[in-house]
Amino acid sequence: MTWISIFTGKSGFAASSTAEDVTKGIDGTGLTTIVTGATSGIGLETARVLALRGVHVVMPVRNVEAGKKVKESIVEKIPNAKLEVMELDISSQESVRTFASQYCSKGHPLDILILNAGIMTPPFSLSKDGIELQFATNHVGNFLLTNLLLDTMKKTAKESGIEGRIVIVSSRAHTLTYKEGIRFDKINDEKSYSPFYAYAQSKLANVLHANELTRRLQAEGANITANALHPGVIKTNLIRNGGFFYVFLNVANIFVKNIPQGAATTCYVALHPQLKGVSGQYFVDSNLNKASKHGLDAELAKKLWDFSSKLTNSN
Repeated sequence: MTWISIFTGKSGFAASSTAEDVTKGIDGTGLTTIVTGATSGIGLETARVLALRGVHVVMPVRNVEAGKKVKESIVEKIPNAKLEVMELDISSQESVRTFASQYCSKGHPLDILILNAGIMTPPFSLSKDGIELQFATNHVGNFLLTNLLLDTMKKTAKESGIEGRIVIVSSRAHTLTYKEGIRFDKINDEKSYSPFYAYAQSKLANVLHANELTRRLQAEGANITANALHPGVIKTNLIRNGGFFYVFLNVANIFVKNIPQGAATTCYVALHPQLKGVSGQYFVDSNLNKASKHGLDAELAKKLWDFSSKLTNSN
């Protein structure tokens, strides 16, 4: 049994609201979205609910066979669902570039980009590109993917007249990062590596990414918003390396959301008309919230952008 707040915020929704609740009555027909990490947990529920609302959902997944099974399970219950499975390992820059190239070559439009895939608190390791795995997976891959798909999103928004939305799944853990926020000079330092602090650092990077991306999009007048969110504490496969945190959730899970509740804020930020024109913000429980001091640091956001550009050899 869980105990989640039923008190609604200004949006009219609460922590107890589900993804179906926050999208009720919204027709997403004609929209196309990419949802990373859609084979399990809140990513799967996000894909399912957006497909239920008529959105064409592209699911980039590491395991294509698993992705196809997920697609089949959704179509079985939603026969008219428009779903497409493509291969992507978000931790690999080569894989990100291949996916983006293949996606663009299909001529697909792109209205909504949902950056949901991530990992949490694994032992220290490096990605294929030699970057600490959590930072590589939770931020760098998302940063590169966004940059590679931005032109497609800009074109789609211009031709359709419909606002594009970039939704970055962060975490309230972004408030618990290293003292300096982002350890630019120690990203790959195994000796000082803390699984949880490194996770929090990557989640802070998500918030900063949304903020600096917003500044750049607004400067050029692009009809695209970018926001970050905390989905809530949810017991999914993401926390399998969580150690004490995982044990705690199993013993005292009265404040833990279920998966339909966990996917609500993502679906709200992605689809709800209340958020037209809202960008560079941070959401919790389908309501506007305030990011940490580091998360609101514009100079830190710019520094992270430059650092990430160098790591990905992009602008």
